[in-house]
Amino acid sequence: MATKAFLQKVKKAVLLTTLFLTPIFFLPFTQEFYATNKFYLLTVSAGILILISTLEFLMFKKLILKRSGLDNAFFLLILSLALSLVISTSNRLQAVINPSFGFTQILSLIILSYYVTRELKIHETLNTLVAAGWVVAIVVIISFFQPFKNVNLPLYLGFLKSPLFSPVGGVVETGTFLGFIVVYSLFSFKSKVEKRQLSKTYIFASLSLLFSLSSLLLLVYFVINKKAFLTLPPLSISWYAAVEILKKPFAALFGAGLDNFSVMFAKVKDVTYNQSNLWNIGSFNLAGSAVLHLFTETGLLGLVSFLIIVFYAFKKVSRHTVKYALFIYTLAVLLFLPPSLISWFLFFVLLAMMMRPEHEGTVSLDLSKFIPVYIGIVALSVIALGFSYYFLGRSYASEIYFKKGLNAFVKNDVKGLYDNQRTAVLLAPYKENFRTSFSQTNLLIANNIARRLQQEAKDKKKNEILARDRQTMTQAIQAAIVEAKAAVALNPQKASSWANLAGVYRNVLNIAQGADVWTISAYQRAIIADPQNPTYRLNLGGVYFALQKYKQAVNLFQQAVAIKPNWANAHYNLAWALYKKGDYQTAVLEMQTTLNLIDAKKSKADYEKAKKDLEEFKKKLPKQTQQQPKQEQKNTEIQQLSIPTPPVATLSPKINLPKDASPETK
Repeated sequence: MATKAFLQKVKKAVLLTTLFLTPIFFLPFTQEFYATNKFYLLTVSAGILILISTLEFLMFKKLILKRSGLDNAFFLLILSLALSLVISTSNRLQAVINPSFGFTQILSLIILSYYVTRELKIHETLNTLVAAGWVVAIVVIISFFQPFKNVNLPLYLGFLKSPLFSPVGGVVETGTFLGFIVVYSLFSFKSKVEKRQLSKTYIFASLSLLFSLSSLLLLVYFVINKKAFLTLPPLSISWYAAVEILKKPFAALFGAGLDNFSVMFAKVKDVTYNQSNLWNIGSFNLAGSAVLHLFTETGLLGLVSFLIIVFYAFKKVSRHTVKYALFIYTLAVLLFLPPSLISWFLFFVLLAMMMRPEHEGTVSLDLSKFIPVYIGIVALSVIALGFSYYFLGRSYASEIYFKKGLNAFVKNDVKGLYDNQRTAVLLAPYKENFRTSFSQTNLLIANNIARRLQQEAKDKKKNEILARDRQTMTQAIQAAIVEAKAAVALNPQKASSWANLAGVYRNVLNIAQGADVWTISAYQRAIIADPQNPTYRLNLGGVYFALQKYKQAVNLFQQAVAIKPNWANAHYNLAWALYKKGDYQTAVLEMQTTLNLIDAKKSKADYEKAKKDLEEFKKKLPKQTQQQPKQEQKNTEIQQLSIPTPPVATLSPKINLPKDASPETK
């Protein structure tokens, strides 16, 4: 019995530590400091809790399960995620470890909720969260005054200079957590005042309300007065994405697949999106609503399981209580804000506080006489934990190496960048952003070699290019293409991966044979995946322009203008393509439109550049048509003009790449 009591104390300690650390835990050793590290903390904690239960079972040979009313709904939710993962998801391994909304994240939170329900009292859970809230509030208040603003900090501590620094994460995540603490502290304070309980708990509630409310108001003040721009996915497009899956029965049931929201977003965004300030963000990985995100990725099965959980919770919680207020708050967060680890954490922890075990439903199995079953359960648990943490350990190590690569890039250490990124890719080859970044690194190396050889040829330092240098450059280009194609293969539906592959080909137009055809093919695939993205059409038009195929360039630039009529750069490129094609009259009109879209005060250099080009264009017109009516300026946003140009580096003769470098070969 003493051993059992000890193990229960260990479980309780693990739970309290996890509840306290999750909101405030972060490490500056990964690419993303906050959600990534909180995610791995949760998975480790869930594994430790299961390991302790396995030890209990190993010692006492009894399997005891205390059931709660939400167990079936939780099982249905996990089932919906698993089916979406297996049936609809392309890159399953990346979806498993998504820290914002992924299979392992939700599974770990359900495990945490299961143990909180059975091992902790409600006041223990709430007080632990409030203690974490104190830490967050104090850090937010201190950061607001920027005490490290003029201090020379190491590179990895530069985040401390931000006036919006918080251990929770971004402004939205921090506001979500502080809002939860404010709601609880407000009701707790009100209760103490009504009961006239001027005790330690009254002081605790008062200070909690003071700290959390003050820090939350400081965040709001900074966002409003300092005009901090919060990049949130539009709710309207998120709704369109959710509705889109209903058009196909299979997708309606199982969803678009975990980690696939960005694919749906690219498909359903309309022309009005291109008129917003978010137009240059091709797609969002998260919906504007956590509930809509769940529906889009897991379909009706996931949505129904979530609604069952909400319905059952409403039945169990009585109105006019702090738990009811907190539940309404967390639901509002899930309905109107993007999914985040902290919002799902608060939701599942609150469910754990609301759902007490139904002891009459306790299942107790004595397996001491069934040795094979007993040993099998223990072995299965140990093997599952071992495999899971080997996989998660490699994944976390890859994050650390990738961050080291970014630090090396800042220091202009190309070798350090290459070596660390290569290690990260080897550890986690399924992470798409690792693959695309590594492709760009290899491309950087190839272009650096090409420029050096080009300069040596100009300086006549060498009569011929060394075969070894050509071979090294060829290998770097091939590696860039291999990595970019690997990212495409992981999820062929993502336009951004196709655009990255097209960018790799485009950068070697003057170096590699056949790169022009492959560039065009890859951009066409990107356009199919994201038809309302004007940037892809502009870039493809730029390729045709560089190849002096002005008719095709005009066609693509016209499409870009149609998709985003107030984009000065699209009109500017169209004007030049028309000029090169010989359509001087229309070219003048397009250049005049470009001028009308540029703010002469904010973008003086671009305005003067377009004005000079317009005067040059007019020289090609007949004298009687050179005078054009001056139009009123209608500025929409700050523009940056650039005419399509081929890559700087050139090589003669061009290198020959193997046929499998084509975008269509797997």
